[in-house]
Amino acid sequence: MTEVAFHTGIANPLDYACRLLRKAYRSGARVAVHGDPATLDRLDQALWTFEALEFLPHAVLPRDAGDAQRVALSPIVLVKGGAAPPACRIGVSLAGHPVEEVGAFDRLIAIVGLDPEHREAGRQRWREYERAGHAVSHVAKPAGGEG
Repeated sequence: MTEVAFHTGIANPLDYACRLLRKAYRSGARVAVHGDPATLDRLDQALWTFEALEFLPHAVLPRDAGDAQRVALSPIVLVKGGAAPPACRIGVSLAGHPVEEVGAFDRLIAIVGLDPEHREAGRQRWREYERAGHAVSHVAKPAGGEG
């Protein structure tokens, strides 16, 4: 079963996701990121701009699906639709709903913001993943201590 870690108390989920993805990229991991299209559009832009001298290479599905080589070589894939590439063994979720193919990952990190709606959606996802038999854990991040 998939190991699901909920990172909660995140003041700025996009910034947190960028730093998490940078760490994964530097370690050589391949990561699929799930979220609603508007959130992933903002993340797509943030991956270009969150650090002045840094860019995190990534592809966006389904936009880049026609360029199979680009998707195959991208260490980070933003998944707006369809399934994540099988080589992505780590998932990151910025979504307010459970990731459908969670079992395709060895590990899924669910980022939960401070907003009450985000927290409630996180609780619902927790219960659903737990019911499905996944190993669920919690990583609390104190406000201002997201590093």
